[in-house]
Amino acid sequence: MKLRSRLNFGQRAVGIIFGALFFSISLNIGLSFAHEISARAAVVIDSASEKILYAKNPSLKQPPASTTKLVTAIVVLDKLHPDHIVTISEKAAGTPSISPHLRSGERFSVRDLLYLALMRSVNSAAVALAEAVAGSEEEFVYMMNDRVSRLGAENTKFINASGLPGHDQYITAFDLAKIMKESLKYPLIREIITTRAKEVFSEAGRKIFIKNTNQLLWTDDDNLGGKTGYTRAARHCFVCAVKKEHNTLIAAILGESARDNLWDDSEVLLSKGYDVLTQKAEPMIYISSESERPVVFASYKTDGKNKKVKAFARGHKYKAKKVAHINSKKGSKKIVKKKMRSSNKELSVRRSETFDKS
Repeated sequence: MKLRSRLNFGQRAVGIIFGALFFSISLNIGLSFAHEISARAAVVIDSASEKILYAKNPSLKQPPASTTKLVTAIVVLDKLHPDHIVTISEKAAGTPSISPHLRSGERFSVRDLLYLALMRSVNSAAVALAEAVAGSEEEFVYMMNDRVSRLGAENTKFINASGLPGHDQYITAFDLAKIMKESLKYPLIREIITTRAKEVFSEAGRKIFIKNTNQLLWTDDDNLGGKTGYTRAARHCFVCAVKKEHNTLIAAILGESARDNLWDDSEVLLSKGYDVLTQKAEPMIYISSESERPVVFASYKTDGKNKKVKAFARGHKYKAKKVAHINSKKGSKKIVKKKMRSSNKELSVRRSETFDKS
């Protein structure tokens, strides 16, 4: 009896040691990824399928800042010819904006205003374009929201054409990636977002020199362009596309604390995404809590219809957490709900529930 008791005690001790070791390793993996991607939310997708390859909080709603202007450009080019002349209104000229400042009564082509909006993030250019299309910025916003809704960007809402902060304006990293994919279908947008420097002219001959805010254009020959954004509420934001052999990858980043980190996070995301495409790694979604502590890693297979998601608890007790995998069908989202009741417990459930849009 004593020998059996000692054996049982020894087995329990070994189990505790191995359990603690596994938890320590898995937690370190979560912390490692959290440090790799310092933004609040980020995603890299395969443009052709719109499948998530690697992500952190891809469905977390965040302020869009000037990434909004990609949608502004899409709606404008759906309605106006690039050579159409636009007069800058008092409202547009008075919109808070980075330099160069546009003057009331000045006239520019749609093309040059798009250069100002997309390359330099000039808010007054975005407002002037909105007014030229719809008569007012307010009416234009309805068109923007309708356009992104038809793209399947259901967790996005705009309240202005520039991305200036305001109540109830938000986007997700995954929706931003889909918007970037759509913008690449427009030759003029592609031309603008890949241009490093440009001179634009008012109808009266005023010359304005602008430089692209996307620093990757100077360091990455595969870069297909992108759009930056910043407000205090949104922090630094960025979306870009890169051509990798026969594939196009799109990376979107929201809520980055430092501008220089945008370029580092982009490189990490694109590298992780390419590893998935070349089957060197599995797709991975990382979900953090509001305090940005690591909570869940989820990996999923991408072949077959009856798929499973595996999630690993990280030792903190949380209520329902969601790991979302969005399939290639636009507007169709599947999630897994699970309750974090115990650490070191592997949870595997079928992705069969419909995403709660409320």
